[in-house]
Amino acid sequence: MAKLWGGRFQKSTDKKVDDFNSSIRFDKRMYKQDIKGSVAHATMLGRQNIIPKEDSDKIVAELKNILKDIEDGKVEFEIDAEDIHMNIEKILIERIGDAGKRLHTGRSRNDQVALDIRMYLMDETADIEEMLIHTLNVLVDLASDHTETIMPGYTHLQKAQPVTFAHHLMAYFEMFKRDLSRLRDCRKRTNVMPLGSGALAGTTYPLDREFVASELGFDAVTMNSLDGVSDRDFVIELANCLALVMMHLSRFCEELILWSSNEFSFVEMDDAFSTGSSIMPQKKNPDVAELIRGKAGRVYGHLMGLLTTMKGIPLAYNKDMQEDKEPIFDSIDTVKLCLPVFCDMIATMTVKKDNMLKGSKGGFTNATDVADYLVKKGLPFREAHAVVGRMVFYSIEHDKALDDLTMDEFKEFSDIIEDDIYNAISMETCVNDRKVIGGPAKEVVEKAIADAKEFLAQQ
Repeated sequence: MAKLWGGRFQKSTDKKVDDFNSSIRFDKRMYKQDIKGSVAHATMLGRQNIIPKEDSDKIVAELKNILKDIEDGKVEFEIDAEDIHMNIEKILIERIGDAGKRLHTGRSRNDQVALDIRMYLMDETADIEEMLIHTLNVLVDLASDHTETIMPGYTHLQKAQPVTFAHHLMAYFEMFKRDLSRLRDCRKRTNVMPLGSGALAGTTYPLDREFVASELGFDAVTMNSLDGVSDRDFVIELANCLALVMMHLSRFCEELILWSSNEFSFVEMDDAFSTGSSIMPQKKNPDVAELIRGKAGRVYGHLMGLLTTMKGIPLAYNKDMQEDKEPIFDSIDTVKLCLPVFCDMIATMTVKKDNMLKGSKGGFTNATDVADYLVKKGLPFREAHAVVGRMVFYSIEHDKALDDLTMDEFKEFSDIIEDDIYNAISMETCVNDRKVIGGPAKEVVEKAIADAKEFLAQQ
């Protein structure tokens, strides 16, 4: 097949080069954006009298027909046509002849692909934002049911202080809320229109770039033609945002994997979100959580691959940049695959409240509260810290929890301890007296949940 760019060549491209060079197998997913961009470009060419208005109208009408045919499964793309841009242009020329050959006036594939990838990523980012909003709603709904479900909080994977499951869930709400904010911020920098940059130096045609930008819904146009065709910062930035989403999913999944083990037994996954063993009949494996945790690695790898691809490219466009699409497409696909199944998994799991409470009572999670009790009685904190440290050592030797100590035993460590210590170091008091903004007290968490619901109502 004769190449649309083949005028200066005296021989056909090697078949292996055609296969190697072609990107249609993965960039065909941008067909909507490519056609939408071409419709705006052709409309502008006609308005500016760069091409006859009659040809412009023919091009626009037939592009819309091609779009419908693609969506109806009537179009088969060709590897020899290299990419989605050339495939659509080839079909257009076959259908309307010379008028179709005018479409590429004042345009290069360099600024065309830069346009398509920006439009595609903005569309996909909007979809992921909606998925994150759904995730936030699931977390808030689950947290609303567990403002009194006490569990141990951890540092270094060692029991530290008691919190509530609602408080723990709302920590992930904050993470995913930041993810949502990052994606929206990233989309602002993606929402700049590069068409009109040409191959690298613009064009002598009187293009109306602002009109095209307006037609396509862009907020602005790129201000440097070299940067317009060679910028892939927005791809890398999105890859970073998606890597952070996967990191947050993976962290929670790691906890769920631990919590569903017999050693913790804090949660049990629904049968619909678990798998069994081919040899061990007793097994109920948290494979969904494990797969999400595993898939985080591929998204991280794509981020590093994109950074590595771009790090040594001189201005302006280079063919290396074709390698931007598969990594970001797979990152998008992975996040869109993981978020819905994650939401359904946590919405259907059983929370074992009694085991969580039992877990919070082990490991001396109220030790800090004993120290705070002593401080409120007048002891300097560092002295109180040392006293409670000795108290913990004693309790370990005698296989007791702090709140199991008798008053006589307490008195051995400090004369200022009274009967009110038992209430002061109960799990409920330990949690609900932490009323500082951002703390785990029920009234504070309920306020955080109310604020979260108000935030989500505005989305």
